[in-house]
Amino acid sequence: MKNLKLILLLLCCFAQFGFQDAPISETEPKPAQIKQLLNEAEMSIDRMLFDQAHNQLHKSLELAKRINHKRYIALSSSILTRMYSVQHEYDKGITQLERAISIQREIEDEAGLNYSYIMYGKLLTAKNENDRALKYLNLAQNYYTETENDDQLGIIALNKAIIFMREDKTRDRAMSELNNAGIYLEESPNKYELSRLHYYLARGHIYQGDFQKAEKAALSSLEIASSGNFTGMTLYIYGILSEIEEKRNNPAEALDYLKKMNEVRDAVFSANKEALATEANARFGVDALKSTVDELTLQTAEQERTLKVNKLTTILSVALITILSLLTLSLYKNNNLRARANELLQKKNSELVLAKENAEKASLAKAQFLTTITHELRTPLYAVTGLTHLLLEESPTESQKEHLNSLKFSGEYLLSLINNILDLNKLEANKVEIANSNFDLEKRMSDVLIALKNSADERNTKLHFDFDKSIPEKLGGDPLKISQILINLIGNSIKFTEDGDIWISVKKTKQVDRKVTLLFEIKDNGEGIGKEKQKAIFDSFTQGSTQINRKFGGTGLGLSIVKNLLSLLGSEIDLESELGEGSKFTFELDFEAPEVELKKVIATAKIDQAKITNEIMEDKRILVVEDNKINQMITRKILEKNKVICDVADNGTIAIEKVQNNNFDLILMDIHMPGISGIEATIEIRKFDEFIPIIALTAVTLDDNLDEFYLNGFNDIIPKPYKTEEFFHKINKYLAARETTV
Repeated sequence: MKNLKLILLLLCCFAQFGFQDAPISETEPKPAQIKQLLNEAEMSIDRMLFDQAHNQLHKSLELAKRINHKRYIALSSSILTRMYSVQHEYDKGITQLERAISIQREIEDEAGLNYSYIMYGKLLTAKNENDRALKYLNLAQNYYTETENDDQLGIIALNKAIIFMREDKTRDRAMSELNNAGIYLEESPNKYELSRLHYYLARGHIYQGDFQKAEKAALSSLEIASSGNFTGMTLYIYGILSEIEEKRNNPAEALDYLKKMNEVRDAVFSANKEALATEANARFGVDALKSTVDELTLQTAEQERTLKVNKLTTILSVALITILSLLTLSLYKNNNLRARANELLQKKNSELVLAKENAEKASLAKAQFLTTITHELRTPLYAVTGLTHLLLEESPTESQKEHLNSLKFSGEYLLSLINNILDLNKLEANKVEIANSNFDLEKRMSDVLIALKNSADERNTKLHFDFDKSIPEKLGGDPLKISQILINLIGNSIKFTEDGDIWISVKKTKQVDRKVTLLFEIKDNGEGIGKEKQKAIFDSFTQGSTQINRKFGGTGLGLSIVKNLLSLLGSEIDLESELGEGSKFTFELDFEAPEVELKKVIATAKIDQAKITNEIMEDKRILVVEDNKINQMITRKILEKNKVICDVADNGTIAIEKVQNNNFDLILMDIHMPGISGIEATIEIRKFDEFIPIIALTAVTLDDNLDEFYLNGFNDIIPKPYKTEEFFHKINKYLAARETTV
């Protein structure tokens, strides 16, 4: 109760005398007096005497307002900003600084404005807005360079160094800026900034791992700070000296510097506490305080009773400070460990980025190689398929026709294999698209077996085919991928089976509405595969063993392609095998049985076929632009069999000249040719003829570059080698469209 009376008494004193500022002299203040107060305020901030600095700034602002001295009004706000910055109250600092800048721009105070720019740079640096901070520092640098103010140029260089020191990649630049700051501030009377310079030199040497230089710079900073009584800098310097000793693995010395840092912190607290008491005495008056003391004297008994409590409080405070000191040291060590871990992670991250870049370069080189080799493989394959088509058109015998059909099918498969080798990495990334069309699965599998029969006969191996008759005649799916899977699996069985048998069966396991599930099984009694190798053989370029590779040859790509294709189709392959007893591969696939839709498709196809036939090609003039003589001959013969008037150009330049001097109904344009390319030739032709159909007849890979062809003037693309049905369909379509427009 008596304590409550004491508190009420003190509050009464405050109410009676408080909230009255010290009287300001009624005499007219002089600018020099205001300037002196501002200089003293800056010194107080350097010494972390914030209450004293606040009083000096408050008084200087009042005096400046009395004589309406706008430059000093703004400067008071700028210096107040500096105090808020030291106290980490950055938003308050920015508010004050924006007021100052507004006044300085109004009165065109260039010197004060650029001082504020430096302060703005410091505040933005503290808020990690580095780009904006550099912008303001550069504005100030331009001004002080013109005025040849070395002190301020040194301060700007120092603050730039603080920004650049934050990232590893700019720390060399930070050291360069610190060296510049040292040159500018070499003879400067501004001891505070000199102390900061040596402090950040020590920080830079720590980052470089040179602890001897770091200690030397820190001690130089400490000497300057001590001589100027810069309490704040002294506090930070003891902290960095403790850090240096910690990195040197000297925990005793590190703790000693940490204790000194805490002593300085306590001294700062005490100094501000004394200043606060002095201010209270000045504001509340001696009489009020005397009255309070008298009241306290009358309560000696109460003090004696509370003395024990105060003593206990003191003991607890000391214990708390000790615990906090130990906690601070522990946190400091943890921060060091975290910093080291971050540095290690950054290093590993850099290594990973480099490895990623190297992998991307290797991938690009692989893609370029595959593009080139694919073109080279497609060109002779075009001759194979084209000549096969011509031979089939020349009324072969039944046995010859069977062989030619096998050759045709094998050519199509070889083209598919080339495409899949090229797109193996796309398969693994699920980037290959699935086609969907209606087809006869039994016929497709029969064609596969006919194509592989010669290989089986050479190894005296019999093929047995069992097809479930309950399977619908037409199924919806991707026939090319089904063929590729079966060719790889059956071909693999033939390769490893000699004087044996291979059983191929397809059974319907389930049908729900139009969805049909089929089980495929390929079984042989050949070499077999050991248990330890059964998973590995589905990897790219992998076979059962080195002996198998030497004996049977091959690339080891077949089963890898099968696995990836089945994964793309939503299935997976199962293998059962024993060495010397053969192997059995099984997988399931889902198909659609489009009964009604199939009739619509067939009807539509008949209508389209009725509208466009090969007769439309008769007496049409077609220019074939092709540099390969064999390909020229094949394309020309295929066209002339359909009564086309065909002309040939060996390169793009000749093609342009022929189109200018002749009337053609259509152009078949190769892409890769000596001289100008097919694309360049097409661009030139489109300059004088916008309407003639130009079809790219090319062996290039058409993955994601179709837009390039259309944008450069092509109407369509036929990839080589092609199916004659597609070849004639596209030519007839554009010839019919040309007749309609003409």
